Amino acid sequence: MTSSSVKRPGQALLIVASLMIITGGLKAAGDLLTPLLVALFFSVLCVPPMMKLKKLGVPDALAITLVILGAMIAVLGITAIIAGSLDGFDEKIPGYQEVLKERFSNMSIWLQNQGVEIDTESMTSYFSTGAIFGLVKGVASELLSALSQIFLVLLTMIFMLVEASNFPNKLRRAINDPRADLGTWASAMEQVQKYVAIKAQVSFVTGALAAGLTAAMGVDFPLLWGLIAFFSNFIPNIGSVIAAAPPMLLALVQFGTSGALVIGGGYLAINLVMGNVVEPRLMGRKLGLSTLVVFLSLIFWNWVWGPVGMVLSVPLTVIVKIFLEHSEQFRGLAVMLGPDIDETGTPTTSA
Repeated sequence: MTSSSVKRPGQALLIVASLMIITGGLKAAGDLLTPLLVALFFSVLCVPPMMKLKKLGVPDALAITLVILGAMIAVLGITAIIAGSLDGFDEKIPGYQEVLKERFSNMSIWLQNQGVEIDTESMTSYFSTGAIFGLVKGVASELLSALSQIFLVLLTMIFMLVEASNFPNKLRRAINDPRADLGTWASAMEQVQKYVAIKAQVSFVTGALAAGLTAAMGVDFPLLWGLIAFFSNFIPNIGSVIAAAPPMLLALVQFGTSGALVIGGGYLAINLVMGNVVEPRLMGRKLGLSTLVVFLSLIFWNWVWGPVGMVLSVPLTVIVKIFLEHSEQFRGLAVMLGPDIDETGTPTTSA
């Protein structure tokens, strides 16, 4: 038995132990890292307009100031919408519960006339305050908690945007190679930035359509549903369900079954058009993650950082994959994270 074969199990065990320690540290530091992640998210969105302003001849300081002011307005607006909606929930939930009891009582009477026995109280209990708004309140509360540290978020954004243009030179100095070719890294980061920017644009339109639909139907808190649709659009696989379920249930309370079906059909149409027609045309080639990896990353980042981790699961996993691709030792892991490739080099399954 060679010495290299003896070392490999030990190295693998060391890597696994290191990953477990790092994951535990990330989870334990969630309260500190979540606002920083929110700042990073908004910073990535702000870099393209900042660069465009610079290309138009706007001084660096003024470009950063204008972008930060726009981000500040957006963050303050989102915070106000979430805070106001959560307060409204607490006020209106008792009324919603009474309407639910009445609707289920009428349904129970109709079913009994058809010869079907049903316990109205048991059915109503399944649609309690926590069942209807538990998920949306959890997501909204997590976002509000992160955004509530507005000063920290905006201050971090300022430093990130200032460092963005100087980062390549600093990286060359760090590796002690002033002529280092960073083209591959720059291309990889542009790919992530393009994904986040296009996803944000598509999510904004999706949220606007959702808010317009719920407002037109008269569903309470339409701005919140639009905001939830915006953030949920970053969540793969189940994001559309998370966005549609609460307004559908609220429409059931307010307008009955027909209203819930209209809202559900509207959300289905929005997601089919935006997710299967508009986004693929804008996104072009995919980022190269297998469907299984996307789903597992959703579970993992949700466990680490909750709803904020769910929203950022795909961008975070893509960044990890990029770093692995540029590491000789862990390049094989990057291949495992990617989609299967057929003989022509085309991904067979990816997300």
